[in-house]
Amino acid sequence: MQTAIEQQNSRTFVDRRAQGAPRDGVPERRQFTASVTNANPAIAELAEAVDQYKLRHHRRFITFDELYNVISGLGYHK
Repeated sequence: MQTAIEQQNSRTFVDRRAQGAPRDGVPERRQFTASVTNANPAIAELAEAVDQYKLRHHRRFITFDELYNVISGLGYHK
């Protein structure tokens, strides 16, 4: 009979960040998902650009420098 710790250790580790990892039908979580649906078009465009940046660079959170690069990449400038 296995103890609880032995049962835990016998489970296989699944790296959820790995390409092609099983998601069991769980949609990808995104930072702006709830606010994009009722936002104006400019905010929706920025949110989509940030999400695409995070996907391309495998980042969950981005720095202010990265956010600036995304915003300037959309054509905004001071």
